[in-house]
Amino acid sequence: MAIPLVYLTIGAHGYGVEMVERIPYDEFGMFHENASEYGIPFSPPTVVRVSVDVGDGRCLSGLKWGTDSPQIVFLHGGAQNAHTWDTVALALNIPLLCIDLPGHGHSDSAAPFDSSALPLQQNAADIARVIQQLAPNAKAVVGMSLGGMTTIALARDHSELVQKMVLVDITPGVNQEKTKQITDFVNGPATFPSFEELLERTIQFNPTRTVESLRRGILHNALQLEDGSWVWRYRRPGADPLPGHNTDTPAPRPTTEGMWDAIENFKKPLLFVRGMRSQSVVSDDDEAELRKRAPQAQVIHAQEAGHSVQGDMPVELAAWIKNFVIS
Repeated sequence: MAIPLVYLTIGAHGYGVEMVERIPYDEFGMFHENASEYGIPFSPPTVVRVSVDVGDGRCLSGLKWGTDSPQIVFLHGGAQNAHTWDTVALALNIPLLCIDLPGHGHSDSAAPFDSSALPLQQNAADIARVIQQLAPNAKAVVGMSLGGMTTIALARDHSELVQKMVLVDITPGVNQEKTKQITDFVNGPATFPSFEELLERTIQFNPTRTVESLRRGILHNALQLEDGSWVWRYRRPGADPLPGHNTDTPAPRPTTEGMWDAIENFKKPLLFVRGMRSQSVVSDDDEAELRKRAPQAQVIHAQEAGHSVQGDMPVELAAWIKNFVIS
């Protein structure tokens, strides 16, 4: 239920009072909705928000599921956050760590861009510090989209932290043409005057998802400002800093140069889950190249999923991951 807030305004003709509709947000209060939507037996999970200082005044945030050492680390896609894995985490029901990438969710922005660094080297360094502190014995790292590319860089630069790799609908063959539909959405309006307008735009760009799941996703991925308007939590060029965050201009779009070689050099177990609907960013050529570079890879086609397999087929994705990592 929306809660009205009295908002005092000062104009040329004196004081005025404006009623601002406040939409309540309980970060850990919606898990029962995820479970109900997908038929997952529900008991309240133990989930806490954690934070790690990455050494230069910035902190990365994440969600730690369970009380034991996390068995799997999850990295979300660009313009998403750690809550994108909520339904997968509920279905798995094992200790997990889901990290907000730099410049996303509750994490501070990435370090100032270093043009001499390898592709995604800085992201990988930040994530490595978090895993070393919170999930040093993880059996696998799961990465979707930007999180998948970061996982490849992590395996390249910090191989001891990636025992098994799961890539969700991403390969180094990604390019601007393949991601146009996604970037058109991400680079849309920076602010929205109301939650309803934000939800309407999100529905237009996510036709395979239920309205309930998109509503939850927005509440986790957007922030209502004092004047009642809404802004995305992920950092955008030229946007005002988010309240309570160490924010800076986002780094340029990461390149994929040399990332196929990183996959080829990864000789450990690899699972590749490809969305087969039109929203996927993976082509047949990309899949063929991955099979060539990593012949040990297991490949699964998620027939009823687009790019966001965790959103379209979360229970199935959880089963595939569990079979690959735990069995």
